[in-house]
Amino acid sequence: QVQLVESGGGLVQPGGSLRLSCAASGFAVSPYVMSWYRQAPGKERVLIATITPAGGITNYADSVKGRFTISRDNAKNTVYLQMNSLKPVDTAVYYCASVGATYDYWGQGTQVTVSS
Repeated sequence: QVQLVESGGGLVQPGGSLRLSCAASGFAVSPYVMSWYRQAPGKERVLIATITPAGGITNYADSVKGRFTISRDNAKNTVYLQMNSLKPVDTAVYYCASVGATYDYWGQGTQVTVSS
């Protein structure tokens, strides 16, 4: 059974940092592009970061570029999202995912709340 389990969310003050983890089981992440999405209250889920299988290429939404870093450890079957300089607008549920033409794997999400 394929599972993606996110962790590391929580409440943080503006300007603070969090590191999200996404642990995969039931499949090996190494051949796949992995992504992080987020969904703010009342809004659609949006793609914020992707990383290629070997980790050599990353892409970010403009809203997080320069503040967030996606990385992966294929040996640990885990993907990470380092989030720095957090703002209240970053408040959302964050999802780890691997989405392709013939597959669609999602985690359950982890809540990130940025508030003073």
